[in-house]
Amino acid sequence: MKVMKAMNTFGVQFIIRLDKLKDGKAPIYARITVNGEIIHFAVKQWIDPKCWDQRKGAGKGNKDDVKIINGGLDQIRLSLGNCYQQILLKGKLVTAGAIKDAFFGNDGEEPNTLTRLFEYHNEQANQTLTWSTLKHYYVTQRYLQKFIEAKLRKRTILLQEINYKFVIDFEHFLRSHKPVDHQKPLNNNGVMKHLIRLRKMTSLALRLDWINNDPFKNYKMKHERVDKDFLTSRELQLIEEKEFTIERLQIVKDIFVFCCYTGLAYVDVANLTESNVVNGIDGEEWIKTLRQKTTIPVNTPLLGVAKTIICKYRTHYRLTKLDRVFPLFSNQKVNSYLKEIADTCGIKKNLTFHVAPNHSDLYFTIMRLFRTFTIIDTFTPWQRLYT
Repeated sequence: MKVMKAMNTFGVQFIIRLDKLKDGKAPIYARITVNGEIIHFAVKQWIDPKCWDQRKGAGKGNKDDVKIINGGLDQIRLSLGNCYQQILLKGKLVTAGAIKDAFFGNDGEEPNTLTRLFEYHNEQANQTLTWSTLKHYYVTQRYLQKFIEAKLRKRTILLQEINYKFVIDFEHFLRSHKPVDHQKPLNNNGVMKHLIRLRKMTSLALRLDWINNDPFKNYKMKHERVDKDFLTSRELQLIEEKEFTIERLQIVKDIFVFCCYTGLAYVDVANLTESNVVNGIDGEEWIKTLRQKTTIPVNTPLLGVAKTIICKYRTHYRLTKLDRVFPLFSNQKVNSYLKEIADTCGIKKNLTFHVAPNHSDLYFTIMRLFRTFTIIDTFTPWQRLYT
């Protein structure tokens, strides 16, 4: 249903009921009028009829009790006006009864706020998205909460209040936000990721008919091209040959090298089980799995180095009760450990698990051709690429 326009005639007036006099005082009633429809309700205030101005619909005189009554009536008038505006913003039919119900909290529906939209999305997405993906929506929600509280002085906002100005103001807030903890300020693409998630939220609200207009209609995302780091063959060799006495660093180093030789992301390697290691038609071992993020099937040849690393951890004490190929660490921890590994090996690049698959694309194109002709893999991958 579309938002009701200015065609609505809305008014609030206060009257007294002389037919309900009690101890010489009359009860005060609020009269709501919308498009000719009238409804009354008692405001639980009593006044001497001699102190009532019927034309103004308010008490007259300077007595303290009259001033208190008039102050209460002003608050009721303001609250009824807010109820009227909220019904408009929700796109609901405006009636005198609906305003009264909203005033007393009896409208029976939770308002369509940004908070409610995120709660609905997260509840539904919990069935389809992994936690590693879903948690980013919680981060975006926290940034929105900070923005709304800091700039709008509210706890949440109605969805109908989200417009183009809200979007660009939120973008400016993200760009100028300075974290108080150890986190780095957001770069341009980091800002865009939060705006993409907000756009997904508003698109969901459109499909649910919770809003009528797309606030992103005239907004353009501003992505910057980022050149990803690549390791040289020498840098990978330095990592391969380095042995660590600290177990956590050795494990993460081995998993990183494994990713370089398989092209798998860390989350996919972390989920590998023995059942994912199968014999291919060439008689060699392959990894057969699904990308967690995209569920795309992956068939990857298991080369000598990668095969050695798998065998190394088959009897590891941390895997005795787990159906996994490798011991597990959180994504945050492994990237932190990789920075230690890079420093130890004298590598100045920002070493993360996103770097590892970058090395495998060309290599595995060649290797699949080699496997087709049953070439035995006796050289390291970098020797094969450059010989």
